[in-house]
Formats: sequence, C-alpha cells, structure tokens
Amino acid sequence: MKTMRSFLIGIFTVCCGSTVMKAQDVYLSIPENNIFNRSEFTSVPTRVMINPNRTNWDYTFFGFGPTAPTFTSVSGPNFTHSSSAFNLPSSTLLWQLESMGGQLPSTGLSGYLPGFQQFNTSAIRWFEPPASILFGGGFYRGNINFTFKIPASQFAANSYRAGNYSMDISQNYNDFTPRNFKTILVIPSSIRWFTTSLTKYIEISSLNDYRSTGTRVFTLDNAEIAHTTDFNLWAKAASTNIQFTSSKGVPGTRNISNIKLGGNGSALTTKALSASFQNFSPASFGVVAGNRSSFIPELYLSAEDFKNNFFEAGTYTFELNFNATSTDNSINSLQNTAVQLKVLPRSEITIPNSGRNVNFNFNTASHYTNGQSQMIPNQIVLSNNESFELYVKSDENYFKKGGLQTNINSNILQIGMDGSSVDTPLSKTPKKILFNGTPVLDRGLNIRYTIPPAGAQSLVGKENTTYSINLYYSFTAI
Repeated sequence: MKTMRSFLIGIFTVCCGSTVMKAQDVYLSIPENNIFNRSEFTSVPTRVMINPNRTNWDYTFFGFGPTAPTFTSVSGPNFTHSSSAFNLPSSTLLWQLESMGGQLPSTGLSGYLPGFQQFNTSAIRWFEPPASILFGGGFYRGNINFTFKIPASQFAANSYRAGNYSMDISQNYNDFTPRNFKTILVIPSSIRWFTTSLTKYIEISSLNDYRSTGTRVFTLDNAEIAHTTDFNLWAKAASTNIQFTSSKGVPGTRNISNIKLGGNGSALTTKALSASFQNFSPASFGVVAGNRSSFIPELYLSAEDFKNNFFEAGTYTFELNFNATSTDNSINSLQNTAVQLKVLPRSEITIPNSGRNVNFNFNTASHYTNGQSQMIPNQIVLSNNESFELYVKSDENYFKKGGLQTNINSNILQIGMDGSSVDTPLSKTPKKILFNGTPVLDRGLNIRYTIPPAGAQSLVGKENTTYSINLYYSFTAI
C-alpha cells in the first residue's frame, strides 16, 4: 500500500507541475471584429508574471546601477503559426506594463514607464528603475500585469490566419515567475460577408440591347468577404424557374439555366445556374493581408437567349444563394441576392425610304374597269416587346390635289397585309389591320394596297393630275 501511495503522489505532482507552467503562457484571443474591421485591439490588464517576494529592483553597486527588467524573444523575430509556415512580425503586438501588485511601480526621481513596445531578439526594458535605490522606487508583491495592443494598421498590413501564433519570451528576474513563457495570439476561425448587397435592379430601356450579337453581361455589386481561413464560393439559384410578370400583369416563367454566373476576372469560373449548389472557385480564396477578399460577380446571357427569353416587357425576378465555405467544410457564411430584371415597354415602326411612296398610275381602260393592287415587300419594319395591334389611318378623309382637298374619298384605297384576306378601307379614323400581334423584333411586313373596281370607276372623268394622301401606322398594346 505504501508503494502504491507514493506512486500516485508522484503522478499527481508531475501533472500539477505541467498545468501550472501551461497556465503561465499568455493567451490573447483576438476578436474577429477587430480583424475584419481593421480596428485597434486593446486587451484587458493581463497577468504575465507573479512576484511573490520582491519589493524593489536589483542594484549592482551599493544601491546604484539598477538592473532593468527585460523581455527577450528567444524563438526569433516573428510569431509563428502552430500548424503552418505562416507567421506574423513582432511589430503586430505592442505591450506596456499595467501594474505590479495592483499599482504601477514608483518611478522615484529618475525612473520612468516606457511606452508601448514590441518584442525583440534583443532585451527590451519594460520598466526603467530610478538610478539609485536612494532616489525612491519600489513596487508591491503580486501579479505583474501588462496591457497588449494590436494597432489598426497591423490588421490592414498582415494576414491573420485561424489558429495560434506564438513567440517564446524570456525575462531576466529570477524572483518573477515564470522565467520563460509563450505569448500566444489566438485567431478565431471565421468567414463573414462584409458587403450586404441583398438586391440588384437591372433595367432594359432600349430595343438596341436586343440587336447586339455579343454576350450580355450584367455586373452585380462588388462582393467582399472577410475571413481567417481559406474558402470556396458556392452558388445556386433558389429555384429552377425565373418568375416573370408581363407589363400587363400576366405571369409566366423562364428557365434559370439560360443565365450563367461568373466573375470579371479569374476569381470565379463561369457556369450555368441551377437550383443545386456548385463551386464557382477555380482555386480557393486564400487568407490575404487585411483578411478581406473581393470580387465582382457577373451574370451572362447569350445574345440568342437574351432575345428569345427576355425580350417581352415586364419584370423577371430570381434569387441567388451564395455560400462561402471553408475548404475543410467546417464553417460557412451565406448571403442571398434578389435580382430583378425590368424590361420597359418599347416599340418602333420603321418605313425604309424605298417604301415611303406608293404610286398608282391610271392610264388604261383596264385600270379604271378592274382597279389595281400592289404588294410592297417589307414596307414596315416592326418591333414591339408587348402584345399589340397595328392600326392605319389617313390624315384626311379626302385626297388632295396640290395641297387642296378634293372630293375623292380616302376609302377608295384599301389596306391589307400579306397572309390576310381582309382589306380595310382607309379612313381618318384608325382601322385595325393586324390582330393579336405577339412581341417581335425587326419583323418586316408586306403591305397590300388596293383600289378595287368600284373605287377605280369613281375616278372616271377626274382631272388628269396627281392626287395624294398621307398614311399613318400606329400600335396599341393589348
């Protein structure tokens, strides 16, 4: 039994000794807010050593020649990362004595407290005692506390990677314990979206956008992610469908795969969107100086898909889900962006110069007996991104001769379209010649002009001259 008891006491003593030494290491947990916001970090008063006995400094010669207390880095000029080859310069951390036994030491007549300093491989004095014990000085027993600081400029200049950065420190007073300790910077593992672009509005206001043959590119707002660990950017659409509401309130859908997501540089690879998460990082985003990575997401549409699927006037909406995930999949940060593409109602009627004049010549008996008809190919080039009806009217109810009104009624001229058997008599009141037209871009219409036999016969006996009338074509959205 005695042997067993001694054995157990021996184990207990060794374990306690190990725990005490570890507790003397200085751990400084750096909040992610200071890292990501690049704002100065200042610690609470932190115990670095314990002074159980002393009340004054060492003096080398009859109370003169004080031995100043010092810190020396014995592991090199940098804080080294515990699990990688990364490091931080000693300038990243500043420190200053805060108290000894609850109060600052007396400076006497010639001593002083140095300002904030950094560790060095050479001895750095953390207090300057008076030149002689006769000039006053001294301190209280108890904890020796320091205040630690990381300036804002250091957060901007260095990369702080998740894990522990340590530096081995030695101090020169035997009565202060411990003589050797580690100063450890604890960096949390974190990823956070630093920008909050929750919506993106895109407006299309010109039909020329649909005439371009190049890929359409829609730039989303700059994205900035703060992080202390490497990550990949995953993304998806919230649904396989884009929700569409026409300018007249009619609902519909479009397939999300028509749109591709990528970036303005090499940071993101380009892929068609789907409702499943995909990794858009060709290489992971590494931790960089300042701990922020930025990129500009872009949406791509081929000219053909843009014209075929996003031409109709109305609003197209979908949601993008972004997920910044650490490379070991241990942490992530989500952000959603609602995208709204609004296409404004636009229409155009173009009549080429070659089709601006339609001439009827009456110079044979057959012309007066049978009338005349002619088809003008592609006389009207039509663009409208809404459902529509096409109308025609004259500026007056009668033809004019030399600018003066005659008694030849405008209704002797009838207007129709190729493919339709309906010919509409011309009137000052708009008459419909195209029914239930669907959205169309640059469609050429063949227009048929007819003066039927009855109208032609009404011209018998009229003066041989030129009679004219102006026609106007117009849209009405339906």
